[in-house]
Amino acid sequence: MSVSLNGGQRSSDMAEQQLIRSIISGGFPAGGELPPERSLSLQFGVGRPALREALQRLERDGWLTLRQGRPALVNDYWQKGNLNTLVNLAQTFERLPEDFIVHLLELRAVLAPVYISQAVARNPAKVVALLADWEALPDQGEAYAVFDWEMHKKTAVLSGNPLYVLLLNSFDPVYIPLATRYFQRQKQRQASRRFYAAFLAAAMAGDGERTELIVREAMTESIALWQEKGAAEDQGP
Repeated sequence: MSVSLNGGQRSSDMAEQQLIRSIISGGFPAGGELPPERSLSLQFGVGRPALREALQRLERDGWLTLRQGRPALVNDYWQKGNLNTLVNLAQTFERLPEDFIVHLLELRAVLAPVYISQAVARNPAKVVALLADWEALPDQGEAYAVFDWEMHKKTAVLSGNPLYVLLLNSFDPVYIPLATRYFQRQKQRQASRRFYAAFLAAAMAGDGERTELIVREAMTESIALWQEKGAAEDQGP
């Protein structure tokens, strides 16, 4: 049985997080083997029962393949993972591969036009109500991040497809911190204000098709703006 450590974290959870970080960072590369359980227990400072619990969860989530009498095999988590793997990645976002954010934005650019346009087609009045206060948003990155995330999650609910909701919930630990970074720049906030205005007009008209086009254009623009932001940070002041 896994016990709680100081601060309330279970030893199996600690071992799981350390293993994930090691896999993401390349310390345990895909296709290779983990060290024996005895070595891992000593390395992470946890008992073998807690370590085995962590290993079993990581196998369930696609990170590892456990083998009887042999060290666990490290999987390519992009190929073998599942929705839980996405949650694991989101919870360790400070150590994510550099291209993860772009992948996330590309996924959003595919999905958001669909669930948002479905929400407008099914419940235009409720979508309008969600957007009613966008002009009163404080000109601050965090305020925009919170508003944007609530808009995505609530329109996913209004779309009528619960799978969209489950998928978005996977990003709860990471979306607002990353979106706050994105919205720190005035250019990004201005782009979102244009988007919300056009989106609200289409929702008021109950025009799902027009909404889909508006959202797709805005999501595509957000990818370009994020990449532009990253390039500017790389260049420094």
